[in-house]
Amino acid sequence: MRLSYVRELDEYPTGARRMKILTMAVLAILIGSYEGQIAPVVPLLLKDLNMSLATYGAVSGTAAVAGAIASILGGRLTDQIGRVRLLIPLMALTAVCCFAMTLVQSPRDLLIARIVLAFVDGVAMASTAPLIRDFSPRLGRAQAFGFWTWGPVGANFLAAAIAGLTLPIFDDSWRSQFVIMGCFSLVISAVIAFNIADLSPELRARIQHTERDGAQVVDLTEPARMRSLFARRNIWAHVIGISLWLVLYITLSLFGQTMLVGALGISSAQASTIMAAFWSLNLITLIVTGRLSDRTQLRKPFSLGGTIAAVLVTAYLAVSLGQEDVSTGTLMVVGALLGGSLGVAYAPWMANYSEDAEDADPRLQGTAWGLFGFLSKAIAVVGLLVIPHVVEATNWQTWLFVALGCLVLFIPAIVLFNGPWRRPARTPVPVTLGEAEG
Repeated sequence: MRLSYVRELDEYPTGARRMKILTMAVLAILIGSYEGQIAPVVPLLLKDLNMSLATYGAVSGTAAVAGAIASILGGRLTDQIGRVRLLIPLMALTAVCCFAMTLVQSPRDLLIARIVLAFVDGVAMASTAPLIRDFSPRLGRAQAFGFWTWGPVGANFLAAAIAGLTLPIFDDSWRSQFVIMGCFSLVISAVIAFNIADLSPELRARIQHTERDGAQVVDLTEPARMRSLFARRNIWAHVIGISLWLVLYITLSLFGQTMLVGALGISSAQASTIMAAFWSLNLITLIVTGRLSDRTQLRKPFSLGGTIAAVLVTAYLAVSLGQEDVSTGTLMVVGALLGGSLGVAYAPWMANYSEDAEDADPRLQGTAWGLFGFLSKAIAVVGLLVIPHVVEATNWQTWLFVALGCLVLFIPAIVLFNGPWRRPARTPVPVTLGEAEG
């Protein structure tokens, strides 16, 4: 039975119609990521609930585990029952969960609320990357995934900006932020519901090279089987490789400012300025490199080049953490170069992973991206639990060298991905003399 809010397309959309649906998918990941943001109100929350930072870390780690489980479950469900059918009601439910956060009175209440929100949001957001794949032909997929990545990154800026503008108005009440978050999410969820659509199962089973050129590569009479995905060596290379790559990315996301303050003794404001430079260039290179990757239809060279550049910059940063009198200007340049390098590698990798999973079975995109969501959240859990202990026992410089080693190990994994290393030479089209003269 087709639910009233599910618009299922039997023909692949083109032009502005396709771009509108892609925009809705990007908007969905932005709102979903925004709903999970709590960092701007953590100091207020700790004081109001009389909660230690260690307790907050344990709450965040437990919620991240729930989110990781939800991602892999949601990925499987979105393949089986459809993207929009899963996304729309769960987005509304996450908005309700934001309102429920205002009822929190103790650390135990916070734990329950964050687990529920992380689980519901994890299942809902598992539909967004498959939607990007569904509505981005291979000719434009890296750039589309670059915009998708703006969601998690942009949510950091959105939450901080709204908190900065509205907390003074509401007497620094942390609950005000979750009321705003819930209202904002409900409105945007309604906008998405009226403008998004799903592909029919037959269209989802196709590989779309351009808007108008697609190919049927699977037998629709046979069910999609997970073993067709995980029997492939290149998929395991993607899974293991990106897990190692994410160690550095998660370290900077969770502890970037803390690392700079602790290792170099700079102020929190200076550390935030350096990390702002990191995120700014990261956002730019995600889109620019995605476009270049699409124009050349090359993925692996960009992932390799960006990773090698990131290795070199990370090595320089790790050495700098052991020195004194490193200028803020130098650190801003280093941070920007590191963020830019990671952006160069990331968007083409996402397109490469999507295409390699598509080659196994286009019907398993949700499963593949659910696994990615599980991995990214699992690495975050490991980061929350392991990094503080390693730093306490040694220092930030030691941990950064560990993250650097993990990044280096991503390089041999790239060799196992599918896809060309160079553009094929264009074969001239033969024409007869009469055609040439005409």
